[in-house]
Order: sequence, then structure tokens, then C-alpha cells
Amino acid sequence: MRIPYDLAETVAVVVDEGTLDAAARRLHITPSAVSQRIKALEEQLGRVVLVRSKPARVTEAGAAVVRLARQLALLEHDALVELGAEDGATFSVPLAVNADSLGTWFLPPLARLAEQHPLVFDLHRDDQDFTAGLLEAGTVMGAVTSRATPVAGCRVVQLGTMRYRAVATPAFASRWLADGASRDALTAAPLVEFDRRDDLQSQWLQARGVDAAAPPRSYVPASNDFAVAIKLGLGWGLLPGFQSDAELDDGGLVPLGGDPVDVPLYWQQWNLRSPLLDAIADAVVTEGRIVLARP
Repeated sequence: MRIPYDLAETVAVVVDEGTLDAAARRLHITPSAVSQRIKALEEQLGRVVLVRSKPARVTEAGAAVVRLARQLALLEHDALVELGAEDGATFSVPLAVNADSLGTWFLPPLARLAEQHPLVFDLHRDDQDFTAGLLEAGTVMGAVTSRATPVAGCRVVQLGTMRYRAVATPAFASRWLADGASRDALTAAPLVEFDRRDDLQSQWLQARGVDAAAPPRSYVPASNDFAVAIKLGLGWGLLPGFQSDAELDDGGLVPLGGDPVDVPLYWQQWNLRSPLLDAIADAVVTEGRIVLARP
């Protein structure tokens, strides 16, 4: 059994675009032709590869097909570059990254790469505990993740550690934590969380013997805006040094004490011999090892 590349590519494009109609526009064929290609592949494999929802979702079998399509596209690009036949066409690289890395250190190495290679990037932002799942699904080629164990078919390199400390504005601390960050005070003091999967503040509270579900909280699901919310006094929260060192130095923020929360970060990517993917890995790993704390 063989999987025709055009059929695998069609599934990947549907996943990228979200609907059959949008995929048809990108592929310059009719929606009916997109549907027929998917049906033909499913009949050939004897498995459903796509759930026709909005947006469309791949099944486990479909994830394997999408991963194959992206890997073939990458290898084809590398071959064309080696043959001198790429003709300057840009290549889109899907990567996954956690919000705090994206908002602080991750973009500069990509910008330098884009100056050297005809690249664009399709960045998928997710919590560092979940970005590895995008590799497993074939959605991305590489990911910044907290997962040290390699995803099947991938290799992993340690980047460093993102260190978070609990901070607040002096005015907030004076109002809510006037006698220090005691259990009772922390139970009542509002905090800021990124989203409902963010557990950094909960880890810090639990280490201090506080019921993590008790404090009132605001949710601010963007890295820079999350930091701004804390700096405006909306609540206390944990920030990495990138976003708090200057304010701690000039008195705009005060530390709340307690141990820092360290999040080790790793770079995982497909285990392919690809000059392009290796160049991306070199740039990301070099930057990460410069700016992140060593474990």
C-alpha cells in the first residue's frame, strides 16, 4: 500500500485551513474535488482520516497522514535547494511555542533565520505542557516544550530553565499583603492567571500551604498583557525575569517571597536529516541556551 502525496497533502491543507472550501481555494480545485480526494484516501487506507467538523479535525490515522505530508514537503524543499531549483520560493515552517517564550526570546532567532533563508513561520501558541501534542499530531515540525521524553519520531535537546518569581506592585502588596504573604492573606488576595490551564500560581500557593482554588483571579491569556495586568495592580502573579527584573530593580514591583517556580524547557523536532530544520534547531537552541537559566 502506498499513500499518494497529493492525497496526503490535501488532508494537511484541510487541517491548516479548517474547512474543505478554504482548502479548495488554496489548492485551486473545487470543494467537491477536495472531498473526493479525502474519500479516495480513506477508502484506500480503510480508515477515516478527517472529521468533517468546523474546523475540520484529523483522526489518529489522519494525524499520521498529515505528518507524512509535512515531512515530504520539507524533504522536497531541501532537495530543491540542493539542486538549485528552489527559485526563491518561501517555505512555511509550522512551530509550536509556549506563550512566555514567544513573548520574550523566541522571535529574534526566527527573524535572523528569515534574513538568511526564504522562510515564513506558522507559529502555534500553547502551554509548554501541551506543545508536544502538536508534534504528535503532525501539526508542527518543532516545538518548545516542557516534555523531556522524545515524542515518537522526534529528537529532543535541552534549552534551559524559565524561572518564575511571585511579584506584585507595591500598592497591591500594601493593600492585600500588608503583613506579608501569609496563608490568610494569600487566600483573599486576587491573582492573575494566563488561562485555566495555567498552574504556576497554583504550584506556588500549594508550596506555601494555601488552597490554590481559594483566591479570586483574573484571566489574561496573552503573555505581555498578563505581565501588564500584574504591573497595573490587577493581581499578583509569577513572572519570568525577562518581564520583571527591571521593575524589581526600580521598585515598580516587589517580590512576595517563596521559592521560585522553575520550568525546564526543551526543543523537540522531527528526527529527519533536513538542513533547513537543523538550521532552525541551531538558531533556537543557541538562543535558548544564552537567555535561559542553566538547570
